Amino acid sequence: MLIQKDQKKIRSILENIYKPILPKKDINYFKDEIIQIIKNFNKKNPKKKIIISEKTSLIICYGDAVYSNEKSSIKVFQSFFQKNLKRYFDTIHFLPFYPSSSDSGFAVKDHYKIEKRIGNWSDLKKISKFNNIMADVVINHSSARGLWFKNFLKRKKPGKDYFLTVDSKFNVSKVVRPRDHKLLKKIKIFDKSDYLWRTFSPDQIDLNFKNPSVLLRFIKIMIHLINNGITIFRLDAIAYLWKENGTKCINLRQTHEIIKLLRIISDHLNVETIIITETNLPEKENLSYFGKNDEANWIYNFSLPPLLIHAFLFENNTYLKKWSENLPARKLGNNYLNFIASHDGIGLRPAEGLLSEDEIENLVQTMVNFGGLTSARNDKNGRKKYYEINISLFDALKGTEVGTDEYQIDRFVCAHEIMIGLEGIPGLYIHSLLGTKNNLKKVDNTGQNRSINRHQWNYKKLTQKLDNHESEEHVVYKKITSRIKLRKKQCAFHPNATQFTLHLSDSLFGFWRQSICKSQNIFCISNISTQKQDLFFDDLNLIENQNYFDLIENKTICRKQGFTKLDPYQTLWISNTQN
Repeated sequence: MLIQKDQKKIRSILENIYKPILPKKDINYFKDEIIQIIKNFNKKNPKKKIIISEKTSLIICYGDAVYSNEKSSIKVFQSFFQKNLKRYFDTIHFLPFYPSSSDSGFAVKDHYKIEKRIGNWSDLKKISKFNNIMADVVINHSSARGLWFKNFLKRKKPGKDYFLTVDSKFNVSKVVRPRDHKLLKKIKIFDKSDYLWRTFSPDQIDLNFKNPSVLLRFIKIMIHLINNGITIFRLDAIAYLWKENGTKCINLRQTHEIIKLLRIISDHLNVETIIITETNLPEKENLSYFGKNDEANWIYNFSLPPLLIHAFLFENNTYLKKWSENLPARKLGNNYLNFIASHDGIGLRPAEGLLSEDEIENLVQTMVNFGGLTSARNDKNGRKKYYEINISLFDALKGTEVGTDEYQIDRFVCAHEIMIGLEGIPGLYIHSLLGTKNNLKKVDNTGQNRSINRHQWNYKKLTQKLDNHESEEHVVYKKITSRIKLRKKQCAFHPNATQFTLHLSDSLFGFWRQSICKSQNIFCISNISTQKQDLFFDDLNLIENQNYFDLIENKTICRKQGFTKLDPYQTLWISNTQN
């Protein structure tokens, strides 16, 4: 229920965004519109909550990641999910499923439709009856071939005044973006020449949020998505949303205010929803999107993938450990989304300030040796600066800086054991769950480096692989899903349970988790090297006269000898309670 205080807060946020731009009466108009949207929604929908606990975990995939020529892709995925995944995952993140002109769905042509080959809204609603569904709100830009832009050129609604244009006096010298293509494109509309803003590609035109009608449109889109079973919203490329003359045009104050507005709307809907910001940026900038617990509910732990992979490649956890011990704990309800692979590549901007330039260069070269590709831009001095490594995680972990070795699967599983145990919610990209390799053929077909990790599995072939106990796909799938299954039983793995980093050797990465109710303690220790390592129990400060158990092996820890040996890439989850 929106009390007077909440209505005033909505107005205050709108003033913080639009006061220099809009008259008072227009701000009041948009405030009333937003309040009415909330009221209308709540009249039609009973209260519904999302329960977040140690049982919460995400599977991340495109709607057509698993396909068959006989059915729509979402229906095929549903069959695959029911058979192989529903015991382990309660949440599905479907990457953009809208009609799109490029960028694997991120150049959206129509936010109110689903691509026909993928399925329809009833397919999504059906899945949402039993699982939380997360979807992308591609909020920064829209397709140059979509309805909005076509209408923009004709000055028709919807789309009129939706896109950002600037004049020749707009100073873009400080603008930060991850691409090297020409940012502005001169365009003539009705005898007036202006410049279109294109942060990510010539096909993706940035939207103009200085027009509050654009913001209102996306609020309505989010309501539409909720009505079709979506309750978790990934705000794509949100950091670039607002532009001001002479600034970096990233992480601006108005962007944060818009997220606050979306959060307060979300908090007052009868159907509980979650907002997660996609901000692939240096650590401090990324963390800022929690605000004062009034912006994103969740943020991606973007620094984890490059740091964890670096630790395994160089058999040294120094940087990972330093990052882990400085990661601020989150209040109940705010969470990190932990991941180590995604539909994009391994972002390197989140490693800035955490890894030196030399360490980043070494990481990049090792990945190239393993078949990886790179994406780079030129800095203001014209120097090549890597912003992303494109490689499947399975291939990324097939060796160390020395070269490939026999530990690929063990190393791969160990990386997931670390991620699954960390404070926050684990998000597993479907291709990591299956140990999918680099798809260079798809790169050749699309001309896009990111296609290397966007393989599409034929349902029949994938089923055969998983049924074959000798296949790598079967082995990886069984090992990782068993860890997810185990996680679901441990209250110390609640996303907000206490975490402290352990100070062990450079080859042993460890952390301690304690349940919110204090009843369970788990010491998570992983050998990240190719050599056996001694773990001394005195380093863990285990309580005397209390039994401890290794949850993974399901056996009692023998403490009499004072230490145990960890095999290469072995993980121990040492708990004071047994399964």
